Amino acid sequence: MTSTAQAPQPGARTAHPEHLGHVIFIAAAAAMGGFLFGYDSSVINGAVEAIRDRYDIGSAALAQVIAIALIGCAIGAATAGRIADRIGRIRCMQIAAVLFTISAVGSALPFALWDLALWRIVGGFAIGMASVIGPAYIAEVAPPAYRGRLGSFQQAAIVVGIAISQLVNWGLLNAAGGDQRGKLMGLEAWQVMLGVMVVPAVLYGLLSLAIPESPRFLLSVGKHDRAREILAEVEGQDVDLDARVAEIEQAMKSEHKSTFKDLLGGSFFFKPIVWVGIGLSVFQQFVGINVAFYYSSTLWQSVGVDPTESFFYSFTTSIINIIGTVIAMIFVDRVGRKPLALIGSIGMVVGLALEAWAFSYHLVDGKLPSTQGWVALIAAHVFVLFFALSWGVVVWVFLGEMFPNRIRAAALGVAAAAQWIANWAITASFPSLADWNLSSTYVIYTVFAALSIPFVLKFVKETKGKSLEEMG
Repeated sequence: MTSTAQAPQPGARTAHPEHLGHVIFIAAAAAMGGFLFGYDSSVINGAVEAIRDRYDIGSAALAQVIAIALIGCAIGAATAGRIADRIGRIRCMQIAAVLFTISAVGSALPFALWDLALWRIVGGFAIGMASVIGPAYIAEVAPPAYRGRLGSFQQAAIVVGIAISQLVNWGLLNAAGGDQRGKLMGLEAWQVMLGVMVVPAVLYGLLSLAIPESPRFLLSVGKHDRAREILAEVEGQDVDLDARVAEIEQAMKSEHKSTFKDLLGGSFFFKPIVWVGIGLSVFQQFVGINVAFYYSSTLWQSVGVDPTESFFYSFTTSIINIIGTVIAMIFVDRVGRKPLALIGSIGMVVGLALEAWAFSYHLVDGKLPSTQGWVALIAAHVFVLFFALSWGVVVWVFLGEMFPNRIRAAALGVAAAAQWIANWAITASFPSLADWNLSSTYVIYTVFAALSIPFVLKFVKETKGKSLEEMG
């Protein structure tokens, strides 16, 4: 309705901006933090064996160096919201970009193992910030009619970042003659792999200078004129700006600042719905998905695959991850969250079980038998595909929708913290578990994938088509 006889509807839910291309650019620039999130999370894959060799360390120590970034992630994610509320979303992005850059340079030029670990923590802090600020900023700036599609940019950017890091690692390894410690530009190849992240980190910083601050933040600090300008820019000139400003301010006033105390209750410390969120986060990680991105090159080399080929397989796995993510983005609103999660769990059980079977065979001349080798390779791709088209996307959708309004922020924080902790547990334990028994390790992941099926059937409620207010 465009009639001026009626009062404009608050929010102008169907408003379309005149310059949609510019809005897409803003969302894509903000999602660059997601690209760095994916890139930094996965780039270490190319350096694992070189770090083990250079510093002559065992699997337990190696795992701590790889996993220690997750400590920084947890701290960054926990503090990003407060930082953004005080200094703005754009400043927060710029801090993350600087930390990404410092981490890349420091990781490329370490003088000791503890020094490398320190820069990993710094990069992790930036990852944690980016994981919170990107989606929040896009949600606040995107026109309501486009919010869902623009919000998906963050997840898409993450999986593209993972793929590009694997492709770059593969190219650098080839340039170094297939040796992770081969010389490139006066450094060892693995150092260059970690240092290359300077390029997207600087680009992220530059892009943050070209996009506007969130209207919500500007209103919170009294900059009403600038907020109105940006609302007109991203939502269109036909939107009633007075109504939009009033709507945002009213929402900010009525928001309940949920606290940890709000989550307490029920028979087991937390409210049941909070445990469901924690369960979703833990199952998402305990199927071992990050092994595929942190350790895949090491995994393939351990069963006799040539280092260069192992890097190529890591890249193809990342492409499958992108394809699965696109499938999830297409079907999550059509099929529903719960059916996708169940389909994904079944597919993951099959893929992981086949990997466990293949890895149970003894190596012949340092390699898996031909049949088992191909089964392991195909099954790894099947596992990643089914994870990406389901749990990779669906868990975040569930966590954003399933909690009652009065506890949403605090409950999401607890569930996200559980996810980082579970991520750390899997990342830190895999090298030692693989040394113990690689097949049994994959049996453990298979069991968790199988247990996720009754968990979803019994405890998880479908949220498709429901408003946030219907959650309670």
